[in-house]
Amino acid sequence: MSMNNKQFIEDLKLKGQRVLTRVDFNVPLNEKLQITDNGRITGALPTIRHIIEQGGKTILMSHLGRPGGEWAESMSLKPAAEELSGLLGQPVTLAPDCVGQEVERLVNDMKNGDVVLLENLRFHKAETKNKTDFCKELGKLGDVFVNDAFGTAHRLHASTAGVAEFIPESAVGYLIRKELLFLGGAVSEPKRPFAAILGGAKVSDKIKVIKKLLDKVQTLIIGGGMACTFLKAQGYKIGASLLEEDSLDYANELIHKAHEKGVELLLPVDVVIADRFDKNASTRVVSAAEGTPEAWLILDIGPKSAEIFCGAVRRSGTVLWNGPMGVFEMEAFAKGTFAIAQSLAEATDEGAVTIIGGGDSAAAIQQSGLSERITHVSTGGGASLEFLEGKELPGVSAIQQAK
Repeated sequence: MSMNNKQFIEDLKLKGQRVLTRVDFNVPLNEKLQITDNGRITGALPTIRHIIEQGGKTILMSHLGRPGGEWAESMSLKPAAEELSGLLGQPVTLAPDCVGQEVERLVNDMKNGDVVLLENLRFHKAETKNKTDFCKELGKLGDVFVNDAFGTAHRLHASTAGVAEFIPESAVGYLIRKELLFLGGAVSEPKRPFAAILGGAKVSDKIKVIKKLLDKVQTLIIGGGMACTFLKAQGYKIGASLLEEDSLDYANELIHKAHEKGVELLLPVDVVIADRFDKNASTRVVSAAEGTPEAWLILDIGPKSAEIFCGAVRRSGTVLWNGPMGVFEMEAFAKGTFAIAQSLAEATDEGAVTIIGGGDSAAAIQQSGLSERITHVSTGGGASLEFLEGKELPGVSAIQQAK
């Protein structure tokens, strides 16, 4: 899936047009309904500013949380409208809903340069079910459709894909273009040596990505909960750690395939273990060969593993990272993840292309304060994984050339 046959927002004449734009304003809120991280809103600014500068009328649509088709005050996009207004330095009108006559009147009364944010799409069950009637209702609000929500591009929803059928012209925005260029470039033309780091809980979630990457990378690093299954497959004792019994054969097959293809496969040589899943648990470091006692849990990679993994990162020309090395939300088990984050920043400083595949890895990079020293931090965890698997993303494939 490349940008070659996808229309880009700069290809469209926007002056006087109602530009219905799918953004991802699914931002984290605290108990007072204040935004704690506005990264997803700032990520959409280039596209929004372009529409305003070109004299278009910007109609933004997004979801927030999972209200399940019911109205919920705690999931209103009001905080996002206020935040965006401050960032743009101009009023942003929050519509009372995302479809209906009142919304249509509001949109039709807009002047060039105005910005309206529709209320949470997922207050309607029809959004996630991609219902035709709902797609048509959304389609009434735009002369042009722009998708700039990479975080939901892997979802076949009304606002990400279905609506494109009911609007004559459609294009992708700056954010999606950037995602496709970086992720696509990493897979098709990486600066070598190319290293991929995969972590997180489950092997089964990453099987297709691993298969795809084995044909591309020189080094594959595996950490996080999924490493336990690989260690068990090699005959090491993992105690009460996370284990996917039905992925053991696959882990062995992968170890064999990596060897066959000449790919350096790095697994933890030591681990941080705990006597319970708790931030105040008793912890110690053991070698993988020594093994983990029966009731103990592996919750992070150990210092030797971190040193080996980071060394491989620093030797690479391209590094792709998806998934933490341990339970980084707890300080006692965060060292491995933050060591990897630091090594990516250092590799970038030395000229490497570094890409974070969204999700928990993006959260870890942000927490470590190193985002500015990474080439590209993806805004979509699930979308980036599916893209790397080689899947079509419905939110991108729905964008057609101008008819």
